[in-house]
Amino acid sequence: MRPAVLKQTLAYIALIAISVMFLIPFIWMVRSSLMNLGQIFVMPPVWIPSPVQWDNFTRALTILPFDRFFLNTLIIVFFSVLGTVISSSVAAFGFSRISWKGRNTVFAILLSAMMLPGAVTLIPTFLGWRSLGFYDTYMPLILPAFFGGGIFNIFLLRQFYMTIPRDFDEAAVVDGAGYFQIYSRIILPLSRSAVIVVSLFTFLNAWNDFFGPLIYLKSSEKFTLALGLQMFQGAYTSQWDLLMAASAAVVLPCVVVFLIGQKYFLEGITLTGLKG
Repeated sequence: MRPAVLKQTLAYIALIAISVMFLIPFIWMVRSSLMNLGQIFVMPPVWIPSPVQWDNFTRALTILPFDRFFLNTLIIVFFSVLGTVISSSVAAFGFSRISWKGRNTVFAILLSAMMLPGAVTLIPTFLGWRSLGFYDTYMPLILPAFFGGGIFNIFLLRQFYMTIPRDFDEAAVVDGAGYFQIYSRIILPLSRSAVIVVSLFTFLNAWNDFFGPLIYLKSSEKFTLALGLQMFQGAYTSQWDLLMAASAAVVLPCVVVFLIGQKYFLEGITLTGLKG
């Protein structure tokens, strides 16, 4: 076997082994959600449920108002994705396609904020939202998305925008287009993959966010799925079959969204350059 082929084979084996390590907890969760309580911790482990307990999902999702939790989470996710895509794409356009004094300095300061631990700003941020009267509302979870959409998202889109030739901008200016026309009719259509990557990241972060709702939400009717799952675990710690069924139901939308957008996700990550 040639060294190149051997090296590639070993790389694939290593990747498969790592993938299996990450998949085992997911597989364990799914199989446990379809078992009765007595089968879950049997040694040696049983990986195929027999019989399959489909009613675990019905029981788990009706014990608590998961339909309300799902709607609350969907509201937060929708506005978070919308605000992040709009604000981060506009900010990235300003940092990549418009020349203005101090642009690189401001961008460097912006990137340096990524090094600041979230725990440092946690208390001042909470006090600020509470003083505005937004405690126990969705505003602290949604509004930040409309004011920049996150430093990493701005950085990701800026790097992608800088790979687009400036000849397009110059041709549009000759035809009488302004910055908004260049942004909306040239840059955004050519950056679809990068925008989808930002949307996926935002969706996953908002859907799985536990810390934010835990801090800012007090009323149980406003809880998200993450908080609902925590309530479920606290109230039914010993019901592992129902807990795994509820967890699998919460994870399923993330898996579906990622599978649908996987092509664009990989394309966006691959094509995002490091120019500039």
